[in-house]
Amino acid sequence: MANVEFVGLQKRYGSTVVLKGVTLEIFSGEYVVLVGPSGCGKSTLLRCIAGLEEISAGELRIKGRVVNKLSPRDRNVAMVFQSYALYPHMTVRGNMSFALKVARATREKIVEEVEQAAKMLDLSGLLDRYPGQLSGGQRQRVAMGRAIVRRPDVFLFDEPLSNLDASLRTHMRAELKRLHRQIGTTTVHVTHDQVEALTLADRIIILHEGIVQQVGTPREVFDKPVNTFVATFIGSPSMNLLKDPDDGHTLGVRPTDMRLGEGPHRGVVDLVESMGAEALVHLDFAGNKVVAQVPEPVAVSSGEEVAFAFGKTHHFHAETGLRL
Repeated sequence: MANVEFVGLQKRYGSTVVLKGVTLEIFSGEYVVLVGPSGCGKSTLLRCIAGLEEISAGELRIKGRVVNKLSPRDRNVAMVFQSYALYPHMTVRGNMSFALKVARATREKIVEEVEQAAKMLDLSGLLDRYPGQLSGGQRQRVAMGRAIVRRPDVFLFDEPLSNLDASLRTHMRAELKRLHRQIGTTTVHVTHDQVEALTLADRIIILHEGIVQQVGTPREVFDKPVNTFVATFIGSPSMNLLKDPDDGHTLGVRPTDMRLGEGPHRGVVDLVESMGAEALVHLDFAGNKVVAQVPEPVAVSSGEEVAFAFGKTHHFHAETGLRL
């Protein structure tokens, strides 16, 4: 296992600065998720760790060693891509053993590592199949197996679940969590999906425009967002933001903290989205659009005026957006 440190790390493309002085540490054995909107720099940061992007300034250290100038093969990291990147003409066994053959491992070592990884990933019965004969979830497990057999210091996952359908994604999230518990290798996972981030991470790193906005546990970033960007990015539906009439600052209320049926406020129902066990009730309130997430059944309809109250609230500076 290894820790990963960024010290003032920058990445530029010409005059465009994509990563703006990232300084933080990923601890040994941690499962860290990098999350943020498209173009925030999360995949670029992952590629800097892998050695696929040259670092413009600052330092990257793995196990305390500066690796800025090391080639990808000399960093002892393994990357799993969104597109699986399997060799179609090789069997599952061939794909998983390829890196070990290139490294000139012994035949006995190759067999041992492949069989052990296949058992861990429930691939033992598929070793003689080709990628074209596998489902999306099975292909992703093969890609992970190919990384595992190398026994790297760090796993790098670049949106590994984004090509899967919703039900398979849920299953694979559980598989990833179980796998990390088994092997304990330091893992850096990039995603735009906040559900992945909240369910998988020991800590979440939230990026926006190349700047780290917040680093914390899933509970910390959800309960105590440091600014309005994090508040609205983490959580679905997004946090409601309103102007606080008392002090002019910004008031934040999560949809789950809206109480319908009684309270000091009144709003008009715009629409109701039923989701089975819960419903999203969209309200027009004092010139604002707010959303309440409440248990079904919901006895309100469009155009109806309803009373409501706020539960837990968050307060942010009106100009800076920082948490008060």
